[in-house]
Amino acid sequence: MSTVHVEIEIAAPAQVVFDTVMDPYRLGDWVTIHRSISRVSDDPARAGATMDQVLQLHGVPFKVHWTLTKVNAPLEADWQGRGPALSKARIRYQLRGPGGGPTTFEYTNEFRTPGGPLGNVASRLVMGSASEREARDSLSRLKDLIERG
Repeated sequence: MSTVHVEIEIAAPAQVVFDTVMDPYRLGDWVTIHRSISRVSDDPARAGATMDQVLQLHGVPFKVHWTLTKVNAPLEADWQGRGPALSKARIRYQLRGPGGGPTTFEYTNEFRTPGGPLGNVASRLVMGSASEREARDSLSRLKDLIERG
């Protein structure tokens, strides 16, 4: 399993940051590899909510079915994802800071690609640095989106 962990400080209250990252219709505003979403639950910020997302990495689009497994607004959320060929992912959002801001937003993505142990080694070599770069770029876009209104 490979892990990417990045964090950023955003000059806004935690509730504003949480509401933005939990809105599936805003993913295209800040997630660099996001392409589209479909089949979004009626209440996408409650535990058990689901959505299908198309992402693209290295020019290759792929679909992930996400389930929100844990939510404690506005401090944390955990998503479990299932992708192609039995790939899996877990994304965790953690927010901390004084109520009025600034807020530190932590993003952790644990993912397992197909292919067992050999696939995991290849994933770290090929996708590891790209995944971290995309995560940092996404959080930078999120910060700009929220701070500039």
